[in-house]
Amino acid sequence: MKRRHLLAALLALPFALAAANAPKKPVLLYSRCFNAVGETRYQPEGNYREVLTRLRGEFEVRVHAEPLTAKTLAGVNVVLIANPSEKAVGTNPPPRHITAPDIAVLTQFVSAGDGLIVLGNQEAHNLETDNLNRLLAQFGLRLVDKHTDIKLLPLPKATPVIGGLNWLYYSGDQVELAAGHAAKSRALVNNDLSVQPINGPRNEPGCLLATAEPGRGRVVLITDAGWITDDSLAGKPIGNTPAKPNDNWEIMRRLTRWAAGR
Repeated sequence: MKRRHLLAALLALPFALAAANAPKKPVLLYSRCFNAVGETRYQPEGNYREVLTRLRGEFEVRVHAEPLTAKTLAGVNVVLIANPSEKAVGTNPPPRHITAPDIAVLTQFVSAGDGLIVLGNQEAHNLETDNLNRLLAQFGLRLVDKHTDIKLLPLPKATPVIGGLNWLYYSGDQVELAAGHAAKSRALVNNDLSVQPINGPRNEPGCLLATAEPGRGRVVLITDAGWITDDSLAGKPIGNTPAKPNDNWEIMRRLTRWAAGR
């Protein structure tokens, strides 16, 4: 009996050693700190379920609404913030807005070598921009109220990180970049005006997706939060918009890995 137990332990040893030596997954925190209670868009168990499930293949994914502090960011490699809320929803309390301490901790977090991904949106989506822009200013970025409607954007092959892919963009605002900023902010995707919107007349010139590299960290600012919902990833029709095959998941995967320094 003892020999059988010993043999089983010896046979299991290589697998235990392999598990112990396996590379640890980077940690992605989907922070709901700045989303209003009762806000049903982009819920981790709602229409962001699929993207978070897929990200778990390469990341340890955490989700919570706790304030962002040195303690809650310990061990985190990338923070994702989607559509921070401006106003309360229904009779719920007002949402927490980004404050000076939040800006300080996130700026330090990124400068030390970690990543931040922020998703904006179009109008009428309860998006708070005044305080958000105070944070983004640390990285030479700013959201402005200029909008582009739904369109399928073929990304030039020369585009860093996501070149050659097709981005189904689900309407959003726009990024302004501060020239010569120390954070090396740059436009990764500008709106291609030759591509007409699938649904809607708006087709503003300007930046739809920008990055910055402050210190040793990386920031991604995307002017749409709907492009990674379950239906978007599945290429399903949304409202009057016909289904369009897209590479939205691969774009998100690459940008998240880039933000994590991978």
